[in-house]
Amino acid sequence: MITLTINGTAHPLDIDPATPLLWALRDTVGLTGTKFGCGIAQCGACTVHLDGNAIRSCITPVSAAQGKAITTIEGVNTPVAQAVQIAWTQLDVVQCGYCQSGQMMSAIDLLNKNKQPSDDQIDTAMAGNICRCNTYVRIRAAIKAAARALA
Repeated sequence: MITLTINGTAHPLDIDPATPLLWALRDTVGLTGTKFGCGIAQCGACTVHLDGNAIRSCITPVSAAQGKAITTIEGVNTPVAQAVQIAWTQLDVVQCGYCQSGQMMSAIDLLNKNKQPSDDQIDTAMAGNICRCNTYVRIRAAIKAAARALA
């Protein structure tokens, strides 16, 4: 039995400790906002926060998450997260939307660590997130708009 604290709630799970966190979130707990993209930590669709840091849940075993705070897209509710969500909506970032929870979780992580990132810093922080619809220009603009809103 493993207990995971997800979005502030303890979830005791009868699950293999080697199970990727992504599948525990989606299949066992029912939080489907975190997406499966590649399964090898290259696309960023599965990004969640573990103790406040963005991680790829597709390669993180649940055993590594036990005793830590896991935050999914369903659970982000901070001023930074709200600024990102508002900017994403105002700038119409989403096209198909599949990668956007991972994009937003990475953007929130960036703005938690750097309140006024440069274009290069945004590009570096977001480099691990792939958008098939190629909305990178709008993503960068939304991160800048969120940063301005937080200033």
